This record gives sequence, C-alpha cells and structure tokens, in this order.
Amino acid sequence: MPPNGSTPHAERSRTSVSPGTPAGRQNVTGRHRRAPEKQASYREVFAIREFRGLWAAQVLSYAGDQFAQVAIAIMVYHRTGSPFLTALAYAFTYLPPIIGGPFLSGLADLIPRRQVMIACDLLRAGLVGLMAIPALSLPVLCTLLFCAVLLGAPFSSARTALLPDVLPGDRFVLGSAIGNMTYQTSQVLGFVAGAAVVIAINPYRTLGLDALTFGLSAVIIAVWTKRRPAAHTELSRPSLWSITRDGAALVFGNRTLRTLVLFGWLAGFYVLPEGLAAPYARSLGGGTMAVGLLMAAMPVGTVISAVVLGRLVKPSHRLRMMGWLAILSCAPLIGCAVSPPLGVVLVLWMVSGFGSGYQLAAAAAFVQSVPDSGRALAFGLAQSGLLAAQGLGILIGGAAAQVIGPQPVVALSGTAGLGAATLLALGWTHQRGQVIAAARARADASARAEASAAAG
Repeated sequence: MPPNGSTPHAERSRTSVSPGTPAGRQNVTGRHRRAPEKQASYREVFAIREFRGLWAAQVLSYAGDQFAQVAIAIMVYHRTGSPFLTALAYAFTYLPPIIGGPFLSGLADLIPRRQVMIACDLLRAGLVGLMAIPALSLPVLCTLLFCAVLLGAPFSSARTALLPDVLPGDRFVLGSAIGNMTYQTSQVLGFVAGAAVVIAINPYRTLGLDALTFGLSAVIIAVWTKRRPAAHTELSRPSLWSITRDGAALVFGNRTLRTLVLFGWLAGFYVLPEGLAAPYARSLGGGTMAVGLLMAAMPVGTVISAVVLGRLVKPSHRLRMMGWLAILSCAPLIGCAVSPPLGVVLVLWMVSGFGSGYQLAAAAAFVQSVPDSGRALAFGLAQSGLLAAQGLGILIGGAAAQVIGPQPVVALSGTAGLGAATLLALGWTHQRGQVIAAARARADASARAEASAAAG
C-alpha cells in the first residue's frame, strides 16, 4: 500500500490486500474513501492465553471483593445504625488510592508488572484474612481494609499497563470492555448473591472467602502470564518520586489527557448512590435484599452499555458519543428527588449505569495515548483521582444523608454531575477529532505490523 499522499494523480482507484483476505482477492476503495475501521472480536481476544489468565484472576478477585463490600456495609450498619459510618466504611474502599495511585503505581514501571501483581495479591490475601477475625474492633477493621485497598493501586496499574502488550490494536479496547463487564457483572452477582451469602453464613466467613480469591488470583497470574522486563530497563533507574513528578506533569500538562481524566473523575457524582444503598433501602422499607438490588442496579446498566459500545459501535463513534453518555450518567439521578418507589429507583440507577459506559472509550484513549515507560503511573494517577472523587463523594453524601435523607442527596449529586458533564461535553467537541485521528493511526500501524509478521 503506498503511503498517504504518494498516489499518482492519474490513479483513479486504489487496491489493497487486508490481513485475512484470501490470496488474489483485493479490496477496492475509492481514492478518497477511508478504509473501514477494523473491530476486534471476543474470539480474537480470548484466543490469547495470557489474557485468559489475567481475566480468570480478575473474575476471582472481583467476585470476592463484592462479597466483602456487602459484608462490611451490612456489618457496620448493623453495629452502628449510622448512615454516616456506613458510608465512611464504604468510602475506605475508595480513599486509599489518594496515596496508592500517585506514590505506588510507579512501582509497575520500575519492577516487572507480573511480579507487582503477584506480590499485591499475596499481601491482600493476608490482610483480608485478618479482617475475618470476629473479635476485631471497627477501627482495626477499617485500618486493615484501608491497607488492603491501598495495594489495589499498584495491582490495577500493573494490569492495565500490561494489557496493551498482550492485546494490540482494537483488541485492547475490547479487552478493556471485557474487563469492565467482568467488574460490573461481579458487582451484580456479588452484591445480590453477597447479600444472600451474608444471610446464609456470616460476614466474617465472607471475608475469609475474599482472602481465598486473592490467593488463587496470585497462582493464576504466576502460571499463565509471561515474564517481561520492567518498563525502565536502563542501569540507572529514576527514583519513584521523580517518576511520580514526571507522570503528573505528563497527565495534567496535556489538554487532551487532562480532559479524559476529568471525564473519568465525573464518576464521583453518579457512584454516590451505591454508598447510600443501605440507608436508601431502609427509607423505602426494604431489607438486606433491597440493599443488594440497589447496589446491583448501576452495574447492570454498565454491563449492557459495555456490550453495546464494545461490540456494536465503531471505535470512532465511541469517542463521539462520550459527551452525551456522560450527561446520561448523571441526569436520571435527579428523579430521586420525588422519592419514587423501589422499582422506579432501580430503573433510574440502571439508566445512569448505561450512561457510565462512556468510561470505556475514555479509559482506552487515555491508556493508549501515554508511552509505555510511564503508562502504569499515568493510569495510577488517573485512577487514584477517580477513586478519591468517588470516596469523598460518598463520604460527603453520607454526612448530608444524616441531615436531609438519602433521596435528596442522590438528586443533588445528579444535578451537580449534570452540570459538570455538560461542560465537559461542550469542550470535548473541539478535541475529539484529534483523538480519533490518533486512534486510527495506531490501528493502522498495528494492522501493518500484524500483516508484516504474518508475511514473514
């Protein structure tokens, strides 16, 4: 295929052989017609052994985490009867990345990412195992929870930074969608089934089950993933502090990366209802199962959105839809102001979850736009801000719910989020063209590399 701009004026059409096209058959396109965007398939992604290992480990740890979150929320609320303390305990699953993201995620750029993931899983297995001891006081329990979640920052950064090496091109986007669907599905099954498990056994045994899933995850990663060198392979490695400083300058000094990060942090507005699920269910006259249903509503919508966007929507269209979907993630929550019944609330929260599917395109564009040597830290910084925004939002919402009740708080959060989403959507219309062009260039380069490898 001739490079762009090298086609003679006399040439009226252009022919090319795309990867996978039978010999002798050519795709004929118009001179000015853009080649169709290549979308990956689930079959292609799951055909890669390393991805299957990473995904299996993800399933185990996510499922255990959701069981544990239900156990902790119910345990704290039953002990204290306080919406604020319940939200505080739930916020402990978001606040630690304020520290872990900026200062620990860079470890995945200095140390081989496979080793980082295994070490984090083993340490978390021990910490959560201690949380399963019934005699622990609430402050000790929250401290152990804080430390366990803190280790999630370098683990997630290492995994996300490794994925583009395992899944080239649009496979990475679809792999990210699979990971997101897995997370949301684990929330649906974990929150609903977790409520049933807590009733059937007890919260402490549920935490013990979570510890077991971390141990199994470490074994799977050790067996199924390849050894790779660290991203920084030079003899004189930079310090963790210098990597953190340079990563912050990279992320926040670039207008496009900064906008993508702010799209991610918008979740601080629409995730708040999950942290108030227990008091919200009580205000509706519901019990433990109602808590699980409310916690599962948004993940259901997000799973549906991930399937639609990841498989049925072209890569460039995902980026164009980001602004509208961001608005949709917050607007339905305003309906909680009129105190609708449980069924209507579930629908509103599901629609909000569907809108949050824009995170798939934003996260993929962000990770693919930063160099490999700083990829883990860049993701860690973005993720730390995201989880910090969610945790602080839940904490503030819990305090406000004690004064005015959970329904008005959810509605106010939706209103504030709608305003922020609208501003981001307006700014995104002037930046998305450049991001789409860069994504197409990466896809073309990946396709040429695969075609060259197949020919060789």
